[in-house]
Amino acid sequence: MDRREFLRLGAVGGGAVFISGLYGPALAADGGEDFYFVQLSDSHWGYKGPANPDAQNTLKQAVERVNALPVPPEFIVFTGDLTHTTDDPAERRRRMAEFKEIVGGLKVKEIHFLPGEHDASLDKGAAYQEFFGPTHYSFDHKGVHFIAIDNVSDPGARIGEVQLAWLKADLATQAQDARIVVITHRPLFDLAPQWDWATRDGAQAIALLMPYANVTVFYGHIHQENHHMSGHIAHHAAKSLIFPLPAPGSQEKRTPLPWDDAAPARGLGFREVEAQARTGFQITELPVVKG
Repeated sequence: MDRREFLRLGAVGGGAVFISGLYGPALAADGGEDFYFVQLSDSHWGYKGPANPDAQNTLKQAVERVNALPVPPEFIVFTGDLTHTTDDPAERRRRMAEFKEIVGGLKVKEIHFLPGEHDASLDKGAAYQEFFGPTHYSFDHKGVHFIAIDNVSDPGARIGEVQLAWLKADLATQAQDARIVVITHRPLFDLAPQWDWATRDGAQAIALLMPYANVTVFYGHIHQENHHMSGHIAHHAAKSLIFPLPAPGSQEKRTPLPWDDAAPARGLGFREVEAQARTGFQITELPVVKG
């Protein structure tokens, strides 16, 4: 049984796999292959609080869950907030070292990291770069061009002129119908600015991406699944590995949803993203703890 058949049967059988569907425009038909990767986000390693009394185990459970997938992904992306914020530079580095050791247990060795504001905003990404390398970069995989955008190292939630110039130059190497995936932490559009769910110069990045026909954005930060369109550009937020947050603007403050002893992993999860060369992206949401 191949992976696609496994997912289809899992969905039909009412199992833990939930197919969220196909989003975004069709991908170019030529020059690519099918593949899939996993997106994990917002593990907040080092968090201690009532929103997740089991915080010391959730990331480890996610690693075990990914390792147990019937077909390993070709690579993994972590879209930010790897660790929970701290004012102590030594503690920040200790948390990053512990996080790196835990995810070192993943059987998939190609992992692409991104910082979140909890990792990078207090020191402009200095500690993050010591452990994980550049905060923005690009790479190619089977005909898809991936662009990692850093919209958190600037404490003002900006990408910045230097990085926008880099993005423009990077995009200039791509054809207008190139298959492009952007990974970032904050939403590039104004989802809920009053909750800090926005990027102040995100509209400039979207404007640079708009001429390209096949662009999909995967991000984190908001601790829940969310889908949004900017013209033909699809944006998909991922669930968190630590605690869920309320729907955008649904209450006065963005306080975490209450912990449920009866269902401790409720609202937590990660996703598989299948890039289908002739159709688009199929997104499959999976829980941290298999039901």
